[in-house]
Parts: sequence; C-alpha cells; structure tokens
Amino acid sequence: MIDYVPVLLQIAFAIFFAAAILITSSILGQRGRRPAAKDIPYECGKTPEGNLQPRFSVKFYMIAMLFILFDIEVVFMYAWAVIYREQLANGLTILWAIFPFIGIFFVGELYAWKKGALDWVTRPQRRI
Repeated sequence: MIDYVPVLLQIAFAIFFAAAILITSSILGQRGRRPAAKDIPYECGKTPEGNLQPRFSVKFYMIAMLFILFDIEVVFMYAWAVIYREQLANGLTILWAIFPFIGIFFVGELYAWKKGALDWVTRPQRRI
C-alpha cells in the first residue's frame, strides 16, 4: 500500500489544483462586465441564422470508429512484434497471446463490413 502513496498524493494535488483554479477564476473573473453584443457569434459581418451545428452523416462516425480500430490495431501489433522478437525463447506462448486480440479485431471488421462502412462506392448525385 505504501507504493501507492505518491500516486494518491498526485491525484489529490491535481483535484485540489483544479478546484482552486476554478474557484479563483469565478471569484476574480469579469462576470457581468461585458456587453451582450460581445458574446454573440460573429460570422462574415452578419448575425448568424439557422442551425449553428451542422448535421453529420452516420457514415462519418463509422469511418471515425474504423480509423480508431485500425489505429489501435497497429499500435498493439507493433508492440507485440517488438516483444515477440525480443523473447524468441517464449515465442509460442507470445504467439498464442495475440490470437484473442486478432479475433476481437476480426469481429470488429466483420461488423463494419456488414454495416457497409467499407463500401467506398460513391452514389451519383441526383440532378435537380
């Protein structure tokens, strides 16, 4: 338990520091001194109209999740390859350790394939 004392002290200091900064900011901050015109968004010299947040397609989020999936896969596979190369005596044990990871990755790939996230065919635009 004594080994965890520095970590607990660092967590306690981080919480205390964050709370102190927020409290100091709210006490010393310039609340209510700005005119309301300074707080509205500015866009090309005109008052913004309509929805400020554009809607994104679900396809965008699927591509983002696939990027994260591939990114994590590359990071773990690289680390595994370095360890596998260094530990040739335990090669078979390390080799079997990667199979659950590859299985989970393969299930993620199948899910993305079934959902059509890997379909890069662009559909023609309708003419108006």
